[in-house]
Amino acid sequence: MTDPRFALRVLSTLGLRGLITEIAPTLTRRGLDFAPTYGATNVLMPRIAAGEAADVALLTDAAIEELTRRGIIADGSRRDLARSAIGIAVKAGAAKPNIRTVESFKQAIVAARSVAFSKSGASGLHFVELIRQLGIAADVLRKARVLDGVVGELVARGDVEIAIQQVSELKLVDGIDIVGALPDELQKITMFSAGVFARSPRPAAAGLMVAALATPEAMGAMRRQGLEPIGRVG
Repeated sequence: MTDPRFALRVLSTLGLRGLITEIAPTLTRRGLDFAPTYGATNVLMPRIAAGEAADVALLTDAAIEELTRRGIIADGSRRDLARSAIGIAVKAGAAKPNIRTVESFKQAIVAARSVAFSKSGASGLHFVELIRQLGIAADVLRKARVLDGVVGELVARGDVEIAIQQVSELKLVDGIDIVGALPDELQKITMFSAGVFARSPRPAAAGLMVAALATPEAMGAMRRQGLEPIGRVG
């Protein structure tokens, strides 16, 4: 069992939870014990701004850039890890809607009995803007379930018909089928990055953890978790 007195404290976007879970045994074998806290970047940022202490941040690239500019993340510690696309999912075995074009995606969302998307995550914020641009916001919001967390769980339970979220977050859920990514014209790619907190009491170990997330082994796990690895320093 990880001793909380010596474990690295990690604040991570939900979009990287699958990756961290998969490579946790490898990190532990390297002596990198850690205690992760997961949430949408937009949920974790106010906590960091309020002074919450940690060793490693795994957030969107924009958030890491902002925290570096404010001196909260150590300058030079940033590493860009992976890109993530937004996708949709339905209950396992259910008919998969056609989302290959802008018009077919629009029709699928309008025709769905119910949809779910994240309240604070990058995918949910983008989806709200998207349905406004497509002129279907009123129809969609009337039948929407909006919450922070893994919205694919609502589909797995049969509570809603379609979930919209980062593909890497949809992959966290059993009992759903991922239909695919949004059409290119509607897509918004999010980059996830890592950084070491400037006030970390364990900066060397934190830096080793960040570096471990860019190894070939970690990049293989990224692909299995629906992410596109970058594998270079940002």
